[in-house]
Parts: sequence; C-alpha cells; structure tokens
Amino acid sequence: MNKEEASQEISSLSQKINYYNDLYYQKDTSEISDFEFDKLLERLIELEKAFPELKQDDSPSQRVGGTITKNFETVNHRYPMLSLGNTYSKEDLEEFDKRVAKGLGDEPYEYFCELKFDGVALSLTYENGKLVRGVTRGDGSRGDDITNNIRTIRTVPLSLKNDTYPDFFEVRGEAFLPKEMFLKLNKEREEQGEELYANARNTASGSLKMQDSSMVAKRKLDCYLYSMIGEDIGVATHEEAILKLQSLNFNISPTFKKCKDINEVLAYIAEWETKRLDLPLDTDGIVIKVNSIHQQNKLGFTAKSPRWAIAYKYKTEAAVTLLRDITYQVGRTGAITPVAELQPVLLAGTTVKRASLHNANEIERLDIRVGDMVFVEKGGEIIPKVTHVDVSKRKSDSKPLEYITHCPECGTELVRKESEAKHYCPNKNGCPPQISGRIEHFISRRAMNIDSLGIETINILIKAQYLRNYSDLYELWRYSEELVGIEISEKSYIKEHEQPLCINLDKSLFGALNNSKVTSNQIEGLLRNLNIIELGDLLALRESQDLLPLSNKQRLDLLSFIRFLNSNKALINTNNGLSISIIFKYLFNLSQLEFEIIDSISKHCSSIYDLFKNLKVENSEIFNSLNRDLEDKSLALSIQKLKNTTLQEKSIKTMIDGIELSKEQPFEKVLFALGIPFIGETSAKLITKRFSNIDSLMNADRDQLLDIDGVGEIMADSVLSFFRDNENRAIINSLKANGLNFSSSSEESTISNVLSGMKILTSGTLEGYKRDEFIKLVESHGGEYVKSVSKKLSFIVAGEDMGPSKRAKAEKDGIKIISESEFLELINN
Repeated sequence: MNKEEASQEISSLSQKINYYNDLYYQKDTSEISDFEFDKLLERLIELEKAFPELKQDDSPSQRVGGTITKNFETVNHRYPMLSLGNTYSKEDLEEFDKRVAKGLGDEPYEYFCELKFDGVALSLTYENGKLVRGVTRGDGSRGDDITNNIRTIRTVPLSLKNDTYPDFFEVRGEAFLPKEMFLKLNKEREEQGEELYANARNTASGSLKMQDSSMVAKRKLDCYLYSMIGEDIGVATHEEAILKLQSLNFNISPTFKKCKDINEVLAYIAEWETKRLDLPLDTDGIVIKVNSIHQQNKLGFTAKSPRWAIAYKYKTEAAVTLLRDITYQVGRTGAITPVAELQPVLLAGTTVKRASLHNANEIERLDIRVGDMVFVEKGGEIIPKVTHVDVSKRKSDSKPLEYITHCPECGTELVRKESEAKHYCPNKNGCPPQISGRIEHFISRRAMNIDSLGIETINILIKAQYLRNYSDLYELWRYSEELVGIEISEKSYIKEHEQPLCINLDKSLFGALNNSKVTSNQIEGLLRNLNIIELGDLLALRESQDLLPLSNKQRLDLLSFIRFLNSNKALINTNNGLSISIIFKYLFNLSQLEFEIIDSISKHCSSIYDLFKNLKVENSEIFNSLNRDLEDKSLALSIQKLKNTTLQEKSIKTMIDGIELSKEQPFEKVLFALGIPFIGETSAKLITKRFSNIDSLMNADRDQLLDIDGVGEIMADSVLSFFRDNENRAIINSLKANGLNFSSSSEESTISNVLSGMKILTSGTLEGYKRDEFIKLVESHGGEYVKSVSKKLSFIVAGEDMGPSKRAKAEKDGIKIISESEFLELINN
C-alpha cells in the first residue's frame, strides 16, 4: 500500500469510527458489534504505525471513549480513566504474559482476574467516609458530574460505616441495568407501543444522563466496584484493595480470582465462557491485571493504557439461519416495525424465532432479503438482532426488499415523518392495533390502573364494536346484559377430553346448558369448540328462507346444531328424534310455524331429512330426562370451562367496577393515560403542576409549555398537536362527562401563593428539611422546585456544604443565594 492509498483508508476508517463512537456514546445505540468495531480500530492503528506521518492529533485512536455531554458539569479526573488493550486471542494473552515477565525481570508475579462488565464506567470520590462526587468516564481525562443520579443506586454507599478507610480515595466501578429490570422495562415499552431498547448497557448509559434523578431511581440501576485508587490507601496488591472495598460494604462481584500464572488465567477464561450468562448483568470478557501494585507501577503505562493489564473479550455468540419472511407490526402510535421471521435457531441457550429490524433504514443498510441466510446475535445476551447477511449464499434470482407502502392491518397508505426513520400509519382512529394499543396503555397500571381488563377482552370488545377509543370504556355499563356470553378466548377446551361424548349428546348437551343457565352465545361457542360449526350452504339457505320468527342469533345456533346432527348421524336414532324436537322448542320457544320452517330447511339438506320427518310435539317424560343427563360430569366440566372462555355476569361486574374505580386517579395519571406522544409519567406530572386543569392546558401556547422546567420543544409541539385534533378533544369531553379527574387537587394542599411564579433550588444539607420535604414546602407556597442551576432560577437556598460548582455558576449568572432561615422568613411572612 502506498502513502496515498493509506491516507484514503485512514480517512475512511476515522469517519466510520467517529460515527459509531457518536452513536454508541451520545445516542446510546449501536449498528455494529463490538468485535467489528474493534477490528476497525485495530486496522486504523496498524496503518498509523506503518505511516506515522499520517497520524492526526484528533485521530479516533487517540481518544478514550466518547465526547463530553454538556448537560452536566464537566470535571477533570484526578487520575485518568484509561482504556485497556484488548484481545480475542489466547495467543495474544501469552504474548502479554511474556511482556510482563520481561518488564519485571526475575521477579515472581501473579495475576488477578475479574469479569469485564458491560456497563457504564464510573469514578466515585470519597472524602472522610462520605460520597462527595460521582463522575462518568467521559473522554478519560474529563467526565460528567452525575452525583445526584449515582446517589439513587442503592448499592453505592453514601457514607462508610467503619473508620478503616483513608481520608481520601477514589473507587472505580461499572453501573449497569440488571437483566431482569431491562426485560421488565422493555415489556412496559412494548405494552405502550414504544420502540424497545436495544440493550441494557445503552439503557443504563441513557438513564445516568437523565436530568431527573427520580426517574433514574425508578430504573433500579446497580453497580459493581472493581478498583480502589489513592495516594495512601494502605494496600500492596489489587486483591487487598478489593477485599478492603468488600469490608467497607462496597458491592463487589464475587466472581474474581487470583491466578498464579497465565495457565490459571486461561482456565478462568474457559470457566466463565458460559457461566457468565447466568449473572444478573451483561459481560463481554475478562480483565487480567498484575496483582502487585508495586509491579504495576514498575511496568507503567503507554500513552493510552496500562502495560500491567489487558482485557480478553469473548466473541459474541452468533448463529446463521434462514430469513423466512419479514412481517410488520403496528404500534399504538402507528409506528411500523419490521420483524425478521427466522427459521428457529438455538442461540445463547434459547431458541430464537424472530428479531426486530427496527426500520426501513436498517433493512436498506443490511440489504436484507427474504430467503437470505443471516447472522443473528443477542444484543447484550438478551435481544436477538440480525447483524449481517451471508451474501455468498444468496440465490441468483433474489430481489431487493420493497418496504411496504400501506398499513398491514388497515390498508392505509403509510407516511414517513421528516427526520424520522420509522414509517407511520396515519389512520389512528380506524387501525385496530392502534386503537387497542392506546386502550391498553390507558388501562395500564401506571396510568388508569384498570386491572380487571385484559388485552384479549379489549380486542374482542373492539371487534364487537363496543370500543372505538378509551372513552367508550366508561359506557360499557350500559351493555352489561348484552356482554354476557361473548367469547373472549379461542382456546378449545372440549378437545382436551380423551373420551368421546356420550351417545345421548343431543339430550345431555342442551339439558346441561339449560340447567347451567348458559346463553345462546355459549351454545354457539360450545359448538365451535366441538369443531362442528361449518355452516356454509346452510347460512346461504337461511338468507333465502327469511327465518324472521327467530332472532339472528337463535337461527345461527339452530343451524349450527343441525350441522352437528348432519355430521353425526350415527349418534342419532328414531327413538331420540322426539328429544330433538323438545330441544328446539324449549330453547327457542318455537311456534308450530317455525317447526314447519325447520322441516323446510331439512328437506333442502337431504342427508338429514330423515331425522326431522317424524318431529312431534313436546313430551314431558323426555323433557324431564334432559335434567337427569347433568350427571355426565365430563360434560358439566366442559360447560364450566366454556364459561371460563366467555364473559359472565360476575366478570362483567368486576370489569365495570374496576373502570368505575379508575375515576379516582389523579389528573397527572389521566394526562399520562391519554397517550400523548413523548409525554411520560414525569412530564405529565410537571405539566399538571403548571396547569391546574385540562382546559387551561388545552388552551396553552408553545411558550407557556416551554416555560415548564423539563419540557422541551418536541414535547411541547406534541402536546399542541394532540389538543388541536378535534377527535381528541371530543374524547376528552366524553371522559369529562363520565367523571374523570381533569383538574389538579394541589390547591387543597396550598398554604399560600407567596412563591408563585418563582423557580427555586436548594444545594447542600438543610437543617430542618429533607430534600422531598423541602420540595413539598416550596410547592405548598406556590413555587416550583427545579433540579439544576439556570438563569431562570429566582434564588438558591444554600444549606451546609453547598456544592462549590453550583455556587460558582450561580454567582457567575447573578442568581441570588439565600440561607435556610431567610427562606423560612420569606414564606412565614
């Protein structure tokens, strides 16, 4: 390769790496695997070594991690947070061992091995036994001060319980989102029709960047600590430091091991290759360190990494399988998500059948086509993702995929919003998945909390046209009687019986139904479960005969039973022909004219004509036999199970009561339940604090919304768009008429309005109030508590040990700082 070719490749590699770095660190997403990224970086370093004159000061090879986030105060690390050299090769580990041996001469040495956690690197500073600062890794030299968010991690000690700690030291560790919480969070997003998070690592990173620490607390992040740093910490080895941290009640993963040589290191790596999958967090390798701190200092550092440590990274487990099809899901917001339907393949201990393809851009990037052989990995060992296509196995007649242009559910032409990757179905009021998704979100635990309704019931009620939107929930009480008997499950219970039904099915069936007070809807359901409801020509005949004396439902049930008889002639004989007559007349109260209609129908179905030619009038003895057939316990069980798959009076009452109880939910919950795009629980709460009722909110302008601390431009525009929609306004008016709470009750707890219009922040420790108590005090006097320093602040209440950075910024911006006693004097007067 000549210099010009090298320059072009270095430029191309740098652009790619900067792009992927920005995605990973700033946008919490990733388009390639760690292995692929590392290979790009290795290639860049290789070229820069071969052509050092082409190496630029801003080369990605000189950077550690991502760029700085501006939302938090940027601070310098006292001790740089350097990256580790890494390898996927055991041979490289052996070479590393040789370099260590050479650097130490004849000194004996040992290694300390730890799992490499896939989380967010943190540096925690402790002074006099108290946590004073928590900082992200940032670019290795500087990071973001996220102390308030770190304080929400329960396993991070806020103060140390014994007196064996140094006056000052740093602890390095990895914050992470446990797998269980990640799955739970994605389940909630799936229920709300939102796009799923890609992996736990990126979700943890995004969580720690949240401005609202209360939202961070809800994520239930965890943290493992793995290093102790300081001038005089009283330890001689890394192992001693870890044990000291354990004694100080820091959360240490119990997976570490001291190894006497490189062979024990390799055995440790092999041991954890599969065992790591059972841990509560994601891991992607092993960190190997020289144990002696003295020897670490002797070996020293390169420009970007220590010579005494290295990371061995496991290759992400991948599988190759056939892409059978690509289907499309519709979320509650109308967002279309393409899904790869895969030939089932075993991956990381589970069978993978489907994987999200996210959007049209991702399909185009992969150039994925139905019939391709694709590589599948599990992002963070949890969510399957298609990483690339084996083009060498693509069929010659393969054609590029054409993304759908119309909604797969309702047929409406799709739209693609400017600057967004996803396509949307605009038919929000007529597309079934959007309707059911909005209702499911509305009734969810965090919204209206109607736990007496399930998604199956919702879909059935939508299909039966009882529900068009969530305001119709509050009208269901009007149809309580009509709802009895509606089938809410397609599962067949009758087929579970191993023994065939009895010979006298024609009597026992309807006798049991009668005594159990089962409706005609349930008769149809039971017949369907018997798999005998194939009406076809009979339904067509019904229309031509105009059977008006019977209701539509009764005629359907009657003809279903005729079809059953037609399919089971061997079970019927002349002796029970009379009972068939009784069944018809007893269940449907048939007149003599209607018997003649039945006879007319049967003549058109020659195969069952002989069953009806001898129909006679009611016989009380045979009628009484219907009840005796209830002794058939198997059939009674079938009917009971049938009841479990249909709406009954008791379940309907429970459902209606639950809907009625939801009217007690506060305004902030109702606002969240409306499903306004980009408005979550926290933003709904912020909005309802600013606007005391729905009318003032619906009439608000953009500036008023943007004046709310925590509401940005996208949120404000979404609120305005939602309330401009006449259909949404009509639904809200219906909800108001049904008694939902569209006003804030905060006025009841208001003591005064002395702080009205003021934005207030406290810093440091107050004598008389905990943080939550102080916030309530501010709000009770009409003020608004904010969580960060800005020029919009009215003043800061300074407590003991006020943060120096906040004081400096406040003084720079000319923000008034008052004492706790001055604040109390203000509100008391």
